[in-house]
Amino acid sequence: MSDAVQPTAAEVRAAAEAVKTALDRHLAAVERRSGEDDPGVYEAFNQLAAAAETYDELLYDRYDEVTPFEIPGTDDALPPYTGPEEPNALSVLIRRDYAVVEPQRLLAQAQRVEAVDDDEGAELSGTVHGALGVLFGEFEADEIASRHKEFGLEEGDSTLWVTAADEAPEPGEWLELPFEGVDPQRVVCRFDVSTVFDDELDDELDDEDGDDEPEEELEDELDSDLDDDDLEPLDADR
Repeated sequence: MSDAVQPTAAEVRAAAEAVKTALDRHLAAVERRSGEDDPGVYEAFNQLAAAAETYDELLYDRYDEVTPFEIPGTDDALPPYTGPEEPNALSVLIRRDYAVVEPQRLLAQAQRVEAVDDDEGAELSGTVHGALGVLFGEFEADEIASRHKEFGLEEGDSTLWVTAADEAPEPGEWLELPFEGVDPQRVVCRFDVSTVFDDELDDELDDEDGDDEPEEELEDELDSDLDDDDLEPLDADR
């Protein structure tokens, strides 16, 4: 960062004071929490994470130093919640990714559905995109998720967002662009599923296993140094 855009010492000091204030608020929220999922604690946590991240960035930009602490989840954490304290409505946004790994199985399942429905019209099951339309039109999304292998699909990443609203939208209001304008600051909670989390866990386990290798190698060296000739027989009279 150039000197022209470096934060001032006063800005760094202000960011540090903001962290202190956020710490106090977080402790106060924890002390008066009303349950395990108290929204006040959740909001205070996000505010503390944001304040700490800002301070860390300014400290590094100004002094080339970093903080000794890390708040888990700050890289992917949602911004501080600014929605209504008592939401009167909510929206559940779901994305699930799939790969079509067995097209013939997909086509066969769609043809079975058309045969049962006895629809003499379009015969959509003859193409992959048509078969997808048939299956997702016949089965609920949750059933597709639980039976995806039967339909020749392989699961990818998925996410579920619960967003709060002041009031429910009018019927048909958002149908034209259903996913436009989602406000991350109104997300009450989110749940993510991805194989990347499994990879991270495997890496951690590999690191732990790696720590044991020097000890195992030492044991092997000790065993190799002890030949049969070096072992004296025990005297039965002793």
